[in-house]
Amino acid sequence: MTTNNVTRMLEARKVAFTALDVPVQKLSALEVAEILKVPPATVFKTIVAKREKAGKPILALVPATGEVDNKALAACLNEKKVHVTTQAEAEALTGLQAGGISPLALINKGFQVVIDASAQDLDAVLVSAGQWGLQIRLSPKDLAKLVNVRFAPIASPS
Repeated sequence: MTTNNVTRMLEARKVAFTALDVPVQKLSALEVAEILKVPPATVFKTIVAKREKAGKPILALVPATGEVDNKALAACLNEKKVHVTTQAEAEALTGLQAGGISPLALINKGFQVVIDASAQDLDAVLVSAGQWGLQIRLSPKDLAKLVNVRFAPIASPS
């Protein structure tokens, strides 16, 4: 098993998780689901969004089968508008490569985290471990405790 700062943090906090190795390359969430032979609805991709006015950037987690609904995301944050960043903006804001952006790697970095409400119905979700080639499977409840998230219906079908 590959280890990194995320896996060490989870171990230190005694959080139950499984680290899953995938090819070390940029993969879509759907490709990750296919490689790991898991339902795509359990693999969550992390999308970086910004508010129309200044404020904390947002990490929106949606299933591999969905896209961020900007209006729903804005509404759950009491914002007029939000917009998904470009890949370059996302990488600049997070310091992570697209395809490896993870709320677990960005704890206490000033991001507001919103996870699609569908995660609450699952026993486990998969998210990036903050680098290409490594996914983390953990319960949505543990993820919520770690990153202080809000659950809201923010995904629309892709």
